[in-house]
Amino acid sequence: MDLVVGDIHGCYKAFKRLLNKSKFRPAKDRLWLTGDLVNRGPKSADVVRHVMDLGDRANVVLGNHDLHLLAVAAGVAGPKRNDNSHLLLDEPDADNMIEWLTKRPLALFNKRHDFLLVHASVHKNWTTENTLIYAAEIERCLQGPDQINYLKNMYGSKPANWSDKLKNWPRKRLITNVLTRARFCKKNGALDLTQKGPPGSQSKSLYPWYDLPNRKTANQLIFFGHWSALGFRQSNNAICMDSGYLWGGKLTAFKLKKKKVKIIQVGHG
Repeated sequence: MDLVVGDIHGCYKAFKRLLNKSKFRPAKDRLWLTGDLVNRGPKSADVVRHVMDLGDRANVVLGNHDLHLLAVAAGVAGPKRNDNSHLLLDEPDADNMIEWLTKRPLALFNKRHDFLLVHASVHKNWTTENTLIYAAEIERCLQGPDQINYLKNMYGSKPANWSDKLKNWPRKRLITNVLTRARFCKKNGALDLTQKGPPGSQSKSLYPWYDLPNRKTANQLIFFGHWSALGFRQSNNAICMDSGYLWGGKLTAFKLKKKKVKIIQVGHG
């Protein structure tokens, strides 16, 4: 069985309840997490430790909150409003958790069920192969001597659109924003990172990224999180797994077993 789980945000008790309800077996099954393991919820450290203990049975992509935690840990950024990253960083094994997070990818591909896993979105002009290649550029930064410079330079909303001619930090910033921050885009794929509400709340010139015409991954099943205002939703071969547990909603799992699928959720009751 493969189990895809949406953004946990430090809500460890709900995460454990969801795994139990899904009958997840660590020795046999594989877990796929859409990122944002940490921040805002009360038990980020417990979430990370649990996933670390699963070893190669757990497959995790980094989200924007995970990346910001790495920047805070590196001393190149301060906590944002409502952040509680200090709770994890104050733990005695914080260094081990930070080191583990730096080795997580920004995109993954599941061959068994033919799906792509990202935190936020995929650019309309990227194929699945492109997405994995560009994500690997960021992974090399996080895991190499450029880590601090990358964490310093990943912030910002420009450039807004992809070009093969992009180089250096603008290129890496755009890749990061596509994979970990984007929700709405213009018809040509340019990101608008200012609007965070549900579809229908945006300006008329904007589309949810998965609804963009001529998207090259239109035939690729994609699981993503990040968009709590969207909630659990399936549209145009893209499945949003962030159903807003942190904000009073539910934590969602998508269970894939052979040719059968099942949606499993836990709430606050």
